Formats: sequence, structure tokens, C-alpha cells
Amino acid sequence: MKQLITGNAAVATAVKLCNVEYIPAYPITPQTEIIELLSRWINEEKMDAKFVTYDSEHSMISAAGAASLVGARTFTASSSQGLLYAFEMLYNVSGWRAPIVLANVSRAVASPITLEPDHNDVLAARDSGFLQIHAETCQEVLDSVIMAYKISEDNRVRLPVIVNLDGFYLSYTREPVDIPAQELVSQFLPEYKPVFGYLDGQNPISMGVTVLSSNAYSYFKYQLHLASLNALNVHEEISQQFEKLFGRKYGLVDEYMLDDADYVIVMTNSFATMGKAAINRLRGEGKKVGLLRIRMIRPFPKKIIAEKLAGKKAVGVIDQNISVGSGGILYPEITSALYHSNERPKSIISFIGGLGGKKISISEFRHILSTLETSFHVDKFPVQSVMLFTEDDWGSVKEMLKIAGKGEVSGN
Repeated sequence: MKQLITGNAAVATAVKLCNVEYIPAYPITPQTEIIELLSRWINEEKMDAKFVTYDSEHSMISAAGAASLVGARTFTASSSQGLLYAFEMLYNVSGWRAPIVLANVSRAVASPITLEPDHNDVLAARDSGFLQIHAETCQEVLDSVIMAYKISEDNRVRLPVIVNLDGFYLSYTREPVDIPAQELVSQFLPEYKPVFGYLDGQNPISMGVTVLSSNAYSYFKYQLHLASLNALNVHEEISQQFEKLFGRKYGLVDEYMLDDADYVIVMTNSFATMGKAAINRLRGEGKKVGLLRIRMIRPFPKKIIAEKLAGKKAVGVIDQNISVGSGGILYPEITSALYHSNERPKSIISFIGGLGGKKISISEFRHILSTLETSFHVDKFPVQSVMLFTEDDWGSVKEMLKIAGKGEVSGN
């Protein structure tokens, strides 16, 4: 059944279909609509679940991990500063091997404050042990939440998952979404039955205790790492099962007009839709350019990225984030994936754009392609990340500074 719903509603609908039993929550824009919908459905007895509002995201994640370990399928959600507030417990929950699903509605991190999206919040959690799936559309949001539970609860993985969607661009944007029947989802995702780490009041155990040996700590961290890597193959298996039941297939990456492309733009999340529109226009101008969207960011699918980019002339990586003092976060991961390939592209250029939700224009995509086409000349190769910021962008900033009483400004 198709409905026109927001990305937030797609998350909530998927949670309802997955028969989630426990929802610890704390509101933050632009995520709040998710927990409002779930709270309403529980109050109206459309869902059989326990909903609890906590004093902070730290407490919320603590409760989510504990609930999962006592056998409840658990969901929670956050965004931006809220995700950062929960950081201490992200590492604990992954170390407990608690298979919860967390929807992160990306929003740029203060200061200054904005409600618009970029990915510094979610990418800051890339080393926490949570798997990360990044969605482009509202349909993919719904499907990814359902798949996330299947992946996280698999005995070869048993790790928490973040499903990421862009604030405003997806969270409050209505798109047609095919909502599957409850019977099919229940067939795909059976009842949650924890097989280890189960907290039982009659047989108490301790979780996350101090280890007195660095060898033991290393062992547990290595097991965590191996479980995360297992998710690459588990995702492929579950994706095939999902396609058989629902008719939609999701890979670790998504390729667009890539087969005959000489130049490739690498992106993630909802801005990839802008990228695909730009690819269409550039193709109409005779340019052999394609797009590769990275869908699973943890574990990082190095092998398939190297395969998809093999033999290309040049690659531009657009990071909708910034590691201050370094550059784009995903760019070095892409270059690392390609380093040992005999067919790696001749040049790989870093671009940073879309910070704080700033749209990437067709003129900026043309600039990216022009840079890639001339990047084979040493004197033309950008040493640092190329910041996507146009004269019009700078003009609007100058106007705002004047309004703020700063008078005339100058800058490069």
C-alpha cells in the first residue's frame, strides 16, 4: 500500500511493523516527530509497546541497551547534539553486543546553531561499534529500519545499528512510500530472541565490567571488529531475502550511470538525489560522468568501492561534513580503499559541500567535473579539499553581516 509520508513517519511506520516492544525517548528537532507518532500509536493501542521519556539522551541510550539485553526489541532516535550527548553510552551498548536500532536524523552540530543537515553528528559515531546505514529516500528509510533489525539480531553480528536520514530534506519531506503488509514483515523478521548476554533477574550477571588484563580488552575489541565485518556478508544475504519478499534490492553501495563513466562523483544520503539530477544534465551535455552513493558506512565496504571505481579516470568525493584541520571525513577512507588497486583512478579529489544543509548547485557540480577533467596536470591538482562555496553564497553572507551591524566586510 502506497502512502505519501515524511521520512520521520517512514521511520515510525517501520518501527511499528517490526513489533518493537520498548521505546526510550528524548525529543530533539528534527527527530521529534518520530517519537510523537510512536507515542500516539501506543496511547491509541495501535502498538503494543512501552514508551518512556527520559531526562537525557545519555539515559535514553542506557535504557535502550539494557532493555535489549533483557529480551525486548528496542528502538530509539536522536539527532545532532543529542547524539553527541549519548556518546559515552554508544560505546557501552556496542560493547554489550545489544542489537538496538537508532534512527539518527542528521543535523549540523553547533556552534553556530542550525536546524539543517550535514553529517558531522553521525560520522562522529563511526568508531563507536554501531553499524551505519545511510538512506537517500523515504522508501529507503522505511526499508532500512526493517533490514537493520534483521542484521543487528543476526548471531554473526549482534551489534546496534544507526539508520541515518537527513533532517528536513527527508525528515519533513513527503514522498510516496510502499508500506508492506504486517504479515510479510513478520515473515521476514521473526520474534527477537537473544541467545547470549541475556539479563535474568534470577541468574544475575555483570555487563561491561572492568577487565584486569589488556589482553582481555584487546580480545573483546577484536571480536567487536570481526562482528562488524561480518555485517558485510550478512547484509548481502538479508538484502536478497528482502528483495524476494518486497521486490526492492539494496546494496552496500548504489551506482548511477557508472558502467561507462570516465568520471565519478561519490556521495551519501539524500543529497545524492541532487547529484543524480546533475548527472542527468551533464550526460545531456555529452559528459561521461556517473555517481556512486555509499549506503553502508560502517562497516566500510572497501572491496566493492574499489571494484566500482576501478579503471575510472578521476573520482570526486563530496563530503557533507568537515573534520576541522583535516578536511572531508570520507575522502581518506575512499582513497584508502583504492590505494592497493592496480586499476585505481589517476586522481581522487576531495570536495566539501552541503554543510548546514547548503544545497549543491548545478554550477558546483560542473565545477567538480571540470576539476576532475584537468586534475591529471600536477599544477592543477588541488592539494587541499575544495570547498564548494559560490560568489552568490558569499554575497548572501555579506548581506547577513550587514544586517547584523557589522558593516562592510571583505574576504577570499
